[in-house]
This record gives sequence, structure tokens and C-alpha cells, in this order.
Amino acid sequence: MKPDLKLILSVSSPLLLLIVWQAVTAFKLFPPEVLVSPTAVVAAFGEVIATGELQRHLSESLTRLAGGFTTGASLGLLFGLALALSKTVEQVFGPTFQALRQIPVLAFIPMLILLLGIDEVFKIVIIAKAAFFPVALAAYDSVKGVPKSYFEVSSLYRAPWWVLISKILIPATIPNILAGVRLSLTRSWLVLVAAELIVADSGLGQMMEMGRQMFRLDIVMVGVIVAGVIGFGLDRLFQLLQAHALRWKTA
Repeated sequence: MKPDLKLILSVSSPLLLLIVWQAVTAFKLFPPEVLVSPTAVVAAFGEVIATGELQRHLSESLTRLAGGFTTGASLGLLFGLALALSKTVEQVFGPTFQALRQIPVLAFIPMLILLLGIDEVFKIVIIAKAAFFPVALAAYDSVKGVPKSYFEVSSLYRAPWWVLISKILIPATIPNILAGVRLSLTRSWLVLVAAELIVADSGLGQMMEMGRQMFRLDIVMVGVIVAGVIGFGLDRLFQLLQAHALRWKTA
């Protein structure tokens, strides 16, 4: 497919949605309290930009995301590797890990509120939990998927441990691990916004909740659109970084 045609097709879908949205509000098929027009959303966007409200809430959310995601993904990587490389760790912690990863992240919110309150620690922990399991599972499955013959050859030639890691484990596992990190980043952002909607005094989700309480659906829609754009941007940025990190595969 030619680049120009691909760009046109990519733009046509959101443009069509915008046209339908504008037409529905213009014909007043829904009351303004239920569905606001795109022009009202644009005006609200300019309002929250001018007052600095959007920048403040978005900065709070991104700071929490950075702290929670970095913590959760790092711990998940270490735990997943330990789970795959140590039979003792797998026997002791494997069943619990497999059970806990099936529980939705938001189900932990009431318990974590009781334990940690509603301060920043709670928000960091809930994001870290969302990031932990996809990375841990990706690391575990990746290492388990490395053929045993690789290790046998390494043992036969008495290769040092750093050669085993740099020449065998990393090239064989890094693609799947990066895919797990990408998934965990998306999940972390979704969980963060949802948690801020439920319990927070700042952040993008809280801005949307305040808009709902004030019957400002235009501000709510601003939050929804910004959340979608930020999520898409984070995913696309990591996709580019992933392609750059794995460029050796196509070399």
C-alpha cells in the first residue's frame, strides 16, 4: 500500500467519526447533558489549557505512571527470570503467581486503600501491580521457551555465565520480553486513569470525575480524548523503541 493512501485511510476513520458526532449533536438527537458537540469540547480544551488545569493534572498522571511502571516492570522482569531459572522459586511461588495474575487489578483497590490510604503510595502500587504481571509472565515464558540444546552447547564448551546471558538468553528472549513490557505500559496507563477516577485528588482521571460532578460533560470528553491520545502516543513511542532495539533481527 502506498504511503499516501495509507495516511488517507488512517485519517479517514477518525474524521468520519468526528463528522457523525457533529451531525448527531447538530440534529439534537441527544440532549446536551448526554452528548456535547465537538465544538464545545474544543472550547473546553482551550479553557483547561488556559487555566493550566490540564497541564497540572496530566503532569501528575505521567509522574505516577513513570514511577509505578518503572517499579512494576523492573520487579516483574527480575521475578520472571528467577521463576524460569530456579526450580525452587517456581515450585514455591509459581502457583501463587499464576493465581494472582488472573485477578483484575482494580479488584485490589479496596484492599490497598485500607492498607495504604489514598496517598501517592497507593497509586504507585496499583500501577506497579498492573505492570508487574505482564512483564513477569513474558520473561518467564521467554526463558522457558529457549531450547535446552542452547544450554547444552554452552555447557559443553564451558562458556562463562556472561556469555550465556549475552549471547543466548538476551537474543532469544528480548523480543517477547519487550512485547510484555509494551503490554504492561498500556495496562498501566489504563489502570492509572481508572484509579484516578475512583480515588484521587489530582490527575487526568480526577479531572474527568470533577467534570462529571459539575455536569461539565465537555471537560469529561476532553479527558477521554487526551487519555486516548496519550495512550496511543505511549504505545507508538514504545513500538518505535522496540523496533530500534530489535533492528539486528532484520540486519
